[in-house]
Amino acid sequence: MSSPTSPVNDLMDGRFLVASDLDRTLIYSNRALALDVPDRLAPRLLSVEVHDGRALSFMTEQAARLLAELVESVLFVPATTRTRAQYERVNLPGPTPGWIPSYAICANGGQLLVNGVPDQDWQAEVQSRLASGSAPLDEVVEHLAIVADPEWTHKRRTADHLFAYLVVERAELPEGWLAELTGWCAERGWTVSLQGRKVYAVPAPLTKSSALAEVERRTGAATVLTAGDSLLDADLLLAADQAWRPGHGELADTDWTAPRVTALTQAGVAAGEEIVRQFLARVRAGAGAPVRA
Repeated sequence: MSSPTSPVNDLMDGRFLVASDLDRTLIYSNRALALDVPDRLAPRLLSVEVHDGRALSFMTEQAARLLAELVESVLFVPATTRTRAQYERVNLPGPTPGWIPSYAICANGGQLLVNGVPDQDWQAEVQSRLASGSAPLDEVVEHLAIVADPEWTHKRRTADHLFAYLVVERAELPEGWLAELTGWCAERGWTVSLQGRKVYAVPAPLTKSSALAEVERRTGAATVLTAGDSLLDADLLLAADQAWRPGHGELADTDWTAPRVTALTQAGVAAGEEIVRQFLARVRAGAGAPVRA
């Protein structure tokens, strides 16, 4: 695979690559804020996503300040299951108005954006991996149409022609339905993840960690820090020298942990702030940072 010149700012500490999931890790919808304090004590919030004139996602103002400081000193890579179009609605704090990260991972690793532009070499690599490692998308979409009851399914969607998801009434999912779908998909090289009201069906070869490894290869980063909350983030956490997961989400619900992964107690938007604080503390202590073997 060809490797274009790295767009990393020369002023950055090239030793560190910080990659984080977005939704319910760094940014939070109204449903996910989990503001379990008296209203007068709630943190001030900053909107970081607007769609059709409505503010959809938020960070605390303190988290935004910490993130702006972090991205000035290290390579920061958003790593999201969002499609490119959904990702581009997010306006993360940065050093300048309109700042965009040098690299971004979208569609669960299916798209690698370099200075906001999809990398064609990576797209070709992904298509090759999917063709040899998982059943076709159409087969899974057809199955979801059969097993997703309209009584509790609001939407059926595909994302960037790579994977599928449902928007459901989570409380109304039949007992055993998710496990049955998970088994059916596993037999065909696909993974299932329940995140909030969304049920994702994703090809197993489509991972955030594979795209992250490509960014590592291009930039030569020595120390990798990551964060995420869902089953689709587990590989991202395992790929890091140090990682964090919040006290909510799919991984927390199953008490998932691993070496070098810190399970935080904070939940909701407070966890997002703590994750950025932990990233920054680790970078500040970077004089003694280990070099990856």
